[in-house]
Formats: sequence, structure tokens, C-alpha cells
Amino acid sequence: MRGWTSTTGRVPSTADVARATALTAGALVMLAPIVWAALSSFKTPTELARRPPTVLPQAPTTANYTEALTAFNFGGYFLNSAFVTVVATALTLAVNSMAAFALAKYNFRGRDTLFLISLATIMIPLQVIFLPVFQVVSSLGLVNSLWGMIIPAAATPTGVFLLRQYMLGLPDELIEAARIDGAGEFHIFWRIILPLCRPALAVVAIFSVIWRWNDFLWPLIVAQDESTYTLPVALARFSGQLVVPFNLVLAMSVLSIVPVVLIFLVLQRQIVAGIARTGLR
Repeated sequence: MRGWTSTTGRVPSTADVARATALTAGALVMLAPIVWAALSSFKTPTELARRPPTVLPQAPTTANYTEALTAFNFGGYFLNSAFVTVVATALTLAVNSMAAFALAKYNFRGRDTLFLISLATIMIPLQVIFLPVFQVVSSLGLVNSLWGMIIPAAATPTGVFLLRQYMLGLPDELIEAARIDGAGEFHIFWRIILPLCRPALAVVAIFSVIWRWNDFLWPLIVAQDESTYTLPVALARFSGQLVVPFNLVLAMSVLSIVPVVLIFLVLQRQIVAGIARTGLR
């Protein structure tokens, strides 16, 4: 290892090399199904049915993507998922950040108890509350609508916890100085707190995007018509056919992965910084 130095300027030890090797191997294992799906999306149905299977497509074709985009209303499902994900993430960031600000920077009776109660809801399985939540959504007339998928989970205890832990590290002197200068509470929240919480907001945003984009069970319950299907529901519908179009399902699956990967790459630095400074550390 002579001549090899790390970013900190020191020569890596055997433990560092072993750790890096183990992490690289784990990453390759986790990426193997995604790489296989991406390569298989360029194969013909005949090649997909071949045994033993081939790793690289022998005759790569983009016909799977063009057919998937035209035959199965992929654009409509994609727009439904994008609308639900974007609006739900924006609403989640707004509600969770306001709740976290109140729990972190305001002193009122029962604050800690309220925080513990909200945090304890993480232990409740979602399947337990599906029926009462569906009854509320039905009474509001939101069944078979995209808003019925967005509103119920606008406030998440995980998001409140992450943002509160981050805000606790912000000095109270900034808020007191802003109040002395005559700034209102909303002005303090919007112009001081939120800009300082960008790393934590990025963490909550990527968690919300992944959850909302990949959510299957709740959209399946709420969506009563094909026009309100999201991508996971549409993919499950096609996979449940007697003759499964594996080539088209793989193409749609790859296209559904791309937006989440791009968002993660854009927010990667903020995500790492936010996780390092919140309660996940």
C-alpha cells in the first residue's frame, strides 16, 4: 500500500482496507438486482425466457421502453406518482418543520410528553390504522383521488423527530436576536430556521420521496379507478396477469427507479450532513 494515502493524508491501515472492501462488496450485492433489471429491460421476451439466463443482452433493443410508454398509459401513471410524491413531500416538509420548530424552540407545558407520544406512534404498524384512516378519507370524499393518497400521512413522526433533533442544535441566541430586531415568529421560522435546516430537510425529503414513490398498499386501497393508479399499483396489476409481460414490466420498473436515483444524487451531500447531525448519529 506504499504511495496510497486517504483523503485525510494518512496511510490507511489494514482495518481501513478491510472495511472498505466489505462495504464495496455489500454495495455490489445490493446493486446486483438493479443492474440485472436494467440489463434485462433491453432483452427480448425470448431471451428473457432462456435457461440458463444470460447476463448481458445479446441483441439489445429499446422496443420494450417504447411499447411500455404507449401500451400501458405509463405517462399517466408516472404523472400520478410524480404529483403524489411532489405535493406530499412539500406538505410533509411544511407540517413537520413547523411541528419540530414548536417542539424544539418553544417552552410550554406538556411539550416533552407530546413529543414522546408522537414518537411512540412509530411503533404502530400502518396496517392497524388503515381502516379508521380509510373511513375518515371516505367521509371527506377523497376516495379514488390523488389527494386521498397525499393528505393522511402529511405529518410523520420520523420527520418531526429528525427535524426537532437538528433544530435543538441551533443556538437560541439567533432567535432572541431576531425577536429583539422586531422579527415575527413566522419571519424567524422562514428566514432563519429553515435555511439553517437544509441538511435535515434534505434527509426528510429523500425519505418522503422514496416512501411516497414506492408506496403500494395505501394507493391500492384508495385508488378505485385506473385513472388514479400510481406506478407501483400499475406494475402490480400487470404482474398479476395470466401472461406477464416481463420485458415491459422490467422497462417500467427501470424508468420508475430513475427519478429517485437522480434526486438522491442531487441531495447526497445534504443528506449525509443531515444524518450526521440528527438523532440517527
